[in-house]
Amino acid sequence: MFRSIKKIFNKQHNYERIKKEITPVPSKFIRSLMDSINLGLIDKTQSLLSDLSSGELANIIEQLDSNNRRKLIFFLGSSIQPEIILELDKDIRKEIISVVGEHTFLNVVSKLDTDDLIEILEELDGDIRGQYLKLLPKKSQRELVKKGLKFPEDTAGRIMSTNVVSISASWTIGRTLKFLRQKKELLPDDIYEVYILDSKRKPIGTLNLNTIVRSSSNTLVKDIMNTQFKTIPINTDQEEIALGFRQNNLIAAPVVDKAGKIVGQINSDDIIDIIEEEAEEDLLRLSGVQSGDTFSAVLQTIKSRFGWLLINLFTAIAASFVIAIFETSLKQVVALAILMPIVASMGGNAGTQTLTVAVRSLALREITRANALRVIGKEFAVGAINGIIFAAIIGTVASYWFNMPLLGFVIAAAMILNLIIACLSGILIPLILDKTGIDPAIASTVVLTTITDIFGFFTFLGLGSIYLL
Repeated sequence: MFRSIKKIFNKQHNYERIKKEITPVPSKFIRSLMDSINLGLIDKTQSLLSDLSSGELANIIEQLDSNNRRKLIFFLGSSIQPEIILELDKDIRKEIISVVGEHTFLNVVSKLDTDDLIEILEELDGDIRGQYLKLLPKKSQRELVKKGLKFPEDTAGRIMSTNVVSISASWTIGRTLKFLRQKKELLPDDIYEVYILDSKRKPIGTLNLNTIVRSSSNTLVKDIMNTQFKTIPINTDQEEIALGFRQNNLIAAPVVDKAGKIVGQINSDDIIDIIEEEAEEDLLRLSGVQSGDTFSAVLQTIKSRFGWLLINLFTAIAASFVIAIFETSLKQVVALAILMPIVASMGGNAGTQTLTVAVRSLALREITRANALRVIGKEFAVGAINGIIFAAIIGTVASYWFNMPLLGFVIAAAMILNLIIACLSGILIPLILDKTGIDPAIASTVVLTTITDIFGFFTFLGLGSIYLL
């Protein structure tokens, strides 16, 4: 036992200091950490983790199995940093609650900014969320969180920080600096801009910290403030906010209510999270899965995936009915059955390529009424040219393979038609769904697969029945 402990101490000595560079945590370090956890070396475990950032530690916690994860959380206890909890998957947060208890969990996360606390609490069920709100230590914080949770999900009201720094246009830079120093304990952790408000608390200008620091103390705020700024209505969707930040190169923007009064702000670091979340959401929806599947329970994962798999089963049955129509042709020309999957597969892949680009372009507002027809025309051309190229390849292969030149012509013609339809479907399906108010990322893949399979089988087998029988 003592020999094992000594070995671990010697092994861990190499990892006492983690590099301050942005590099992945070494796998050897994680294995060494697990050894320390299993031997119950609490002080040593905490020492090893002391140099890790919240993101690195969150990543390590997610990599551990449930047993070691619970042990590590128990070791950390109330000393666990709230930023770590914020980085974790929601299912792992539930594990933390079960280990440290509700009161400890809430005491830790209550140190977060209001917008981050809302992000954690909004993932809880309604009844549990209400109970947790009552347990928050500060009444003022409870009220702010309650107010934030009333706004629709994924809107400015949910993600904004209510801690803003505001001053008067009549102030000097000297007075502004004095004010910032006096209120340093109340300032947000990340402060990029100071907002200038009128008597009705409506923003009339902004000042970034760089301008404040570079200006003389006697300079009036109204003389140097930026009046060409953007405001965000409180019910704006987060995708629109991210797009606005990207198009206008913003680092921060004030959030205003219906009366135009400032109620909060959104910073660039919030936008990074939004962009990552939206990109991940679109990717997962295209595949018919949900975020957090990696850490979800087996039954929960089955439930989340079952619906789309069931729909896919019915669409596959529909494609099979098309094949059944040409049963006689398949019996007489076996080569049709051998080559049939090629046409459908190529169509599916070509369509998916177009679909992926289209869904992302719609999310970024790169496809509009002004250029929609041009994009559709481009995809038609791409489908036709690719179709001709691959038709020549597969037509030649099929002709020599089965010694049937006419078969080569049939599969070549089917390939051209199916790739054109696939590319057109890949662009038109998302456009139509977006126009009708349905998220293109949700339903596009299933519809596209159905179209390319059915059309591919129908054209190839139909042409085969006409020319080969």
